[in-house]
Amino acid sequence: MTLQQLRYLIAVSEHGSIHSAAQSLYVSQSNLSTAIKELENELGITIFIRSNRGVTLTNDGTELLGYARQVVEQADMLEDRYSRERSDHRQLAVSTQHYYFSLQAFINVAEQCASSKYDFTLRECATAQIIEDVRTFRSDIGVLYLDGFNERVLRKALADANLSFTPLFDAAAHIFVGDGHPLADRESVTIEDLAPYPRYSFEQGTVNSFYYSEEPFGHLHHDRNIRFTDRGTLTNLLTSFNGYTISTGVLSNEMHSGITAIPLEVDERMQVGYVMHNERKPGELLARYIEELHRVIAENPLVEARNS
Repeated sequence: MTLQQLRYLIAVSEHGSIHSAAQSLYVSQSNLSTAIKELENELGITIFIRSNRGVTLTNDGTELLGYARQVVEQADMLEDRYSRERSDHRQLAVSTQHYYFSLQAFINVAEQCASSKYDFTLRECATAQIIEDVRTFRSDIGVLYLDGFNERVLRKALADANLSFTPLFDAAAHIFVGDGHPLADRESVTIEDLAPYPRYSFEQGTVNSFYYSEEPFGHLHHDRNIRFTDRGTLTNLLTSFNGYTISTGVLSNEMHSGITAIPLEVDERMQVGYVMHNERKPGELLARYIEELHRVIAENPLVEARNS
């Protein structure tokens, strides 16, 4: 089995025709047919059913296609990461929940590398995607939180992915509201106080489990919910509509104006940290990013920083 055969398999399945796939790949139809036939013989299965209308996948072929896509995607990632054109670029990839301090630490590292060639990636994404990115080495590090509700489930997911969690800081839960919100002048609020107002939360994609929510107490029933995918939308919602979100209380630079953080009267605390693959050895840039995370966090009075 070769990568070329798997690429041929994917192309034929997408085009529904060996003739069309051959044209798109600039190979002869006979060579493509032979490659697919050899793959079928090697695996002992029938991948496609041929007819005058083209080809369709068998059940075995559909299963094989799923594996083929994963293998080809990983191979493409390897080629992209270690291609000659990028071999002289310093590289760092971070997947994170939507935290200001993650972004600020990332920017600090980029500024320190201003005189170098680099290829950096910051992905603000759903919790399950963070775990998957770090598991597959797509990202060097991931940033997320644990609390009493999600810890058992997320620690199992991390263990299954061969990842380790390192705490960065502990924080009491706060709500973020706009300065004009009816609760904005309160010194603290209760869960019951929030009932009349829309709850804002980051959308978690296909893994829509309460355990993967980016906000504490997401499992509690609420009558009005607004979900979104980026911090910019959250900022606009908070400043223009009387809703709220729950987080660590660490305001980002773009959120300082017009937004207030208010302590939530609960005993639950958030433990925010980073996850890394157990087989990854931190290089200089990754170590520098972790150092910047600790430095940015240490400057915030609302959290209890863990020692680096």
